[in-house]
Amino acid sequence: MRKWWPLVAICAGTFMLLVDVTIVNVALPDMARQLHTTFGDLQWVIDLYALVLGALVLTVGSIADRIGRRRMYLAGLALFAIASLTCGLAPNVNLLIAARGVQGLGAAAMFATTMALVSSSYQGRDRGIAFGTWGAVSGAASAAGPLAGGLLTTHFGWRLIFLVNLPVSVFAIALTLAVVAESNDPQPRRVDLPGMLTFTVAAAALTYALIRGAWASGETLGLIAVAVVAAAAFVVAERRSKNPMLDLSLLRNPTFSSLLAVGGLLSASAWAAFAYQSLWLQSVLGLSPIKAGLVALPCSATAFLASLLVGRVMHRTSARVLIGVGMLVITVGVLGQAVLNTGSGWWVVLPGLAVVGIGAGMAMPPLSSAAMAAAPWQRAGMAGGALSTFRQLGFAFGVAILGEVFRGGLTRTAGSGLSAALSGGQAQAVLGRTPALTPVVHHAFANALDLTYLVAAGLGLLGGVLALVFVRPAAASPAPQAAARDAASEPAPASVEA
Repeated sequence: MRKWWPLVAICAGTFMLLVDVTIVNVALPDMARQLHTTFGDLQWVIDLYALVLGALVLTVGSIADRIGRRRMYLAGLALFAIASLTCGLAPNVNLLIAARGVQGLGAAAMFATTMALVSSSYQGRDRGIAFGTWGAVSGAASAAGPLAGGLLTTHFGWRLIFLVNLPVSVFAIALTLAVVAESNDPQPRRVDLPGMLTFTVAAAALTYALIRGAWASGETLGLIAVAVVAAAAFVVAERRSKNPMLDLSLLRNPTFSSLLAVGGLLSASAWAAFAYQSLWLQSVLGLSPIKAGLVALPCSATAFLASLLVGRVMHRTSARVLIGVGMLVITVGVLGQAVLNTGSGWWVVLPGLAVVGIGAGMAMPPLSSAAMAAAPWQRAGMAGGALSTFRQLGFAFGVAILGEVFRGGLTRTAGSGLSAALSGGQAQAVLGRTPALTPVVHHAFANALDLTYLVAAGLGLLGGVLALVFVRPAAASPAPQAAARDAASEPAPASVEA
């Protein structure tokens, strides 16, 4: 058992950072009531964490290669703990949002180093067992997020969903100091600061524009212009850099480019709508946070089971088929939830959620392996890191895009004044003051969510088409022996792969 303590230390941080992607969803109505938030505030509580995590994984991984992955992992744990404490004590929503951004930075430091630390801590058969365990813990984190958030919010209040990270962080830090050895890249890449800055500005400006809406306003148009300019600057910076954060030549491969797009679309179509579904479940139907978390359980359970089954046949089945069909199954599952009406109860969405989980479980394992295989073996770590980045940013953009659709649906049905209160999680307060509005509120949410599901299904369908049309089997490696030797002895790429 002693040899597995490093894995325990690494998995503790992994589980914690991935749980925090979704744990806040079921706590949004309670946050809204206590902090008097707007709809945009709620979006940022979810989005800023995923945005910072996705935007900085590649760069933080390259920094860790230079200064030490164990050191970076410990720094990430400490920063994550401090930010979690700030979130839990935040007296207003502005501080909560800012602390969530810092949490994302700590999570990026952990996420960028966990796989490299596993790789450097174990060899041979033990390494395979360790990576399998790490993958299972990652999957379990997705399942645990909404349920853990519901349990904690129901019995202790929403603040504990952040404060519970403190003892876990202290445990992980102490164990890491005791049992995890330092790991460095003997030939580290230089940190691509221009690439990091321009990429982050582009992603943040675009996300802010999507959340803000008001497309004809000067501020929104200005944000879009900033995003375009920053994206162009990123392309220029990467072309000139000797050690780019992302080798743009990889994007000339249609298979690899399509896989990145599919990764983002998967996160957006499968998971991003649950934040708004949670508002309906709690603020309109009156479910407790724990019951709202349990509604998402069929999706997480079927995703976990489907991933296990796909893992057994993935080596002899076309990745194009698994990914493409998985995305189409997600599309069917999302459409299966677009059946709400004024009298719909929570059980109506359960079949669709279960089908979404099956599709996600089909698509996620081959998506990662196909992205790695589509890149030259020397860029395998960069390819894996790019896919992780696109998946996190896809979730952030999905929350923003679907939020605009959801808010627009509420406004068209209930009017701008009432929709502002409803989208801010204040439905119960509205109904308490004016019970006669009950059918209007239920009808507005049903229409808004149905429209949101339709757009999410469109994103899933686009991902399925991209996979089936553009994903092709990877060509044989030009240097298979070198690749094998590198995979066996060089842990550096894994630091970026995470």
